[in-house]
Amino acid sequence: MLKDGQHYMDTWPMQKSLYALFPECRVITATRLVIKVAPPLAILCAAMMINQFGMTNLPQTIATAAFFLSLPIQGLLWLGHRANQPLPPALKVWYVEIHAKMRSEGCSLQGLKQKPRYKELAHMLKTAFDELDRVFTKTWF
Repeated sequence: MLKDGQHYMDTWPMQKSLYALFPECRVITATRLVIKVAPPLAILCAAMMINQFGMTNLPQTIATAAFFLSLPIQGLLWLGHRANQPLPPALKVWYVEIHAKMRSEGCSLQGLKQKPRYKELAHMLKTAFDELDRVFTKTWF
């Protein structure tokens, strides 16, 4: 699930127009930040707690550091779980419409899935933002 989350995070297009529609953009931004910040923060927090309270509070120090180190894992797990969820009916209709429009424009896409998941939506949106001109993306998004 962590690999699915990492792949989904790399695939999802980070476009301003998608921020209001999907929570993925905010979760991906937070997860990328926490991946960079959490390890040094955990070390700093543990060092400060040991310096302030000594070794008597070692279990609390370890728990606090483990909490900070678990934050990136939580973000990746959420993204991995979300990537494998099927699209709700409203998004499925939107997925089919955009897929048909992109096929008519000549984009090379994977076949239309019967039960599309969020990862297929991410691939399609990434293709739409990468290959199509700004006029098409402004029309649909």
